[in-house]
Amino acid sequence: MDALDGNAIAGLLRDVFGTEMTAASGTCAVCGATRPVAETRVYVQAPGTVVRCRSCSSLLMVITEVRGVKCVDLRGLAVLDSTPAG
Repeated sequence: MDALDGNAIAGLLRDVFGTEMTAASGTCAVCGATRPVAETRVYVQAPGTVVRCRSCSSLLMVITEVRGVKCVDLRGLAVLDSTPAG
């Protein structure tokens, strides 16, 4: 399965969070790397959408839809910060 970058799920993230999230910073709970969500590795062919850390390949997010409700698991993220830098 080929990985995409986080920009591939920009629309899905907007649906879930209600705002643009590809520029948000995510910090991996395993390795501590902090990168923009746009730089993550995304797999959309899985049962749901799987988002992995580009540094260590740990699972950051899983987004699925069950009976029309989007379910989001963010336990792989130590921090998700949508505050613009500056």
